[in-house]
Amino acid sequence: MGILTATLVFLATAVVIVPICKRLGMNSVLGYLVAGLVLGQLEPLPQWDAEGLLHFAEIGVVFLLFVIGLELQPHRLWVMRRLVFGLGSAQVIASSAAVAGVLMLLGIGQTSALLLGFSLALSSTAFVLQLLGESKRLHHPHGRAAFGTLLLQDVAVIPALVAIALLGSASVAHTLSWHWLALLLAGCIAARFLLRPMLRFIAATKVQELFTAAALTLVVGAAVAFQGAGLSMGLGAFVAGMMVADSEYRHQLEADVNPFKGLLLGLFFMAVGMTVDLGLLASAPVTVGALTLGLMALKAAVIFPLARLHGLRNAEAMRTALVLAQGGEFAFVLLTAGVSGGLMAPHLADMAVLVVSLSMALTPLLVALGDRLLREETDSRPFDAIDQDQPPVVIAGFGRVGQIVARVLAMRHIPFTALEINPHHVDFVRQYGNKIYYGDATQPEVLRAADVPKARAIVVAVGEIEPSLTIVEQVRNVCPGITILARATNRHHELWLRERGVDFVLRDTLYSSLRMARHLLMRLGMEDAEATESVHRFRQHDARTLERQALVWRDAEAYRRTTMDATEELKQLFAEDVRSGHDTTSERDGRSSGRADEAAD
Repeated sequence: MGILTATLVFLATAVVIVPICKRLGMNSVLGYLVAGLVLGQLEPLPQWDAEGLLHFAEIGVVFLLFVIGLELQPHRLWVMRRLVFGLGSAQVIASSAAVAGVLMLLGIGQTSALLLGFSLALSSTAFVLQLLGESKRLHHPHGRAAFGTLLLQDVAVIPALVAIALLGSASVAHTLSWHWLALLLAGCIAARFLLRPMLRFIAATKVQELFTAAALTLVVGAAVAFQGAGLSMGLGAFVAGMMVADSEYRHQLEADVNPFKGLLLGLFFMAVGMTVDLGLLASAPVTVGALTLGLMALKAAVIFPLARLHGLRNAEAMRTALVLAQGGEFAFVLLTAGVSGGLMAPHLADMAVLVVSLSMALTPLLVALGDRLLREETDSRPFDAIDQDQPPVVIAGFGRVGQIVARVLAMRHIPFTALEINPHHVDFVRQYGNKIYYGDATQPEVLRAADVPKARAIVVAVGEIEPSLTIVEQVRNVCPGITILARATNRHHELWLRERGVDFVLRDTLYSSLRMARHLLMRLGMEDAEATESVHRFRQHDARTLERQALVWRDAEAYRRTTMDATEELKQLFAEDVRSGHDTTSERDGRSSGRADEAAD
């Protein structure tokens, strides 16, 4: 099979299977694994070297670590030192000891058990960071704890490879090269001062593909240099990313590398799926299943108390334990080196690879199950008892909008009751002295407990559309005469709110967008008064258009025609002003004197 045909098979399999898995509620990582399992069973593919493909696909992990390095400035690493060197070190030592101890009890030799114990104690950097990135939890407490632990694990692989090389009877490819290490150290010092000028020189050419080539050269070059010194390619990419993390080119480098990272990570996960020995699984399913579940349960049991000792709450500690419970891709490297060095039997390595692969496949399901259980546990928290001091204002939703409204009220010494459905956010905001209650404003009993019927106004500052509409409906049922002010996330949301009788609606980005447009016009050479007048007239026209759309917006065709007509009307309005000389400087000054503040809000 030619390389083009093979590439087509890989891409087609991923394009078909991954979207199906996503439709079924699976994580994309699991989708790529399933695609790899399918490829491994296809008739044309047995001659493919899945192990070699896996080794090549590790470049995806390299790109991932480069992007992570870009996002982690050195001062942030120092801030995370307790998680990296505290939790990370404790996890590697405790998990290695626990796994090795169990294996010795099962009759595995001491050397093999120690090697297996350390290899299986490592978690999957690629899987975990992909999972956390997709769910936008990398900066959550358990995300930071997991990242710090993974970083320490990646560093710990280096001395492990050195130990295997020294203990092994055969030559191991990853033997530490001291002259390379010295050159590498000198190169890192030079790169720290030369990288930014070099990137500036390349950027000055204004050839986009050349800057992309420079980004790829930086990543691959750092990986090759570290590998030549006997170190991890991923560690090299991570260091390279940190070197340019505080430069002005960080975002462009990330944008150039991201497409390659995504494709190569997908290839890596597919290669992992291809390496799974389904024959071994079929011959001993109970044994393999018990070993896989046992490994994940043992690691989770070790990580949870360690995370608690390092300051994480129960839920976050459990999430950390679940997301790190699988084996990792570096186990493949260590086990291969161990077999080459004669430190363990090949059949043990084959079984370990199968267990690690299955644990990776189970991780998205385990994390999803944990999220559901922990969410149910969070949802079971009873709503707070609300003080009966009858404030005149109730704020439903204490995010960005709700907090700003609350600060203005506090400045004027106007009391208010704030309701927030996210218990973690409630606990966080309370640390700063805010009076806020955990409660679901969509429930009538919560609104009554907050004395909404006795309040003068309620501010619906919830960002999600459905809960926002439900709150308005419930408020109107509980207290029909109260003044309702609400935020809208978009135009349709505003129309829905108006339809439900909201007294004042404001779209989130309306005034900030108008202010930006005004400043843009001024930057393009327009006088302040003319820019202010233009923005003000647009605002008036938009308000009139919205009034007309409110009458027909349930009729899709009429709504479309109204929108098109409004666009043409606005163009003609300004065109007529230009032809008639309507916007003279003196007239603009008179009309806009009272509008500059409005446009600037």
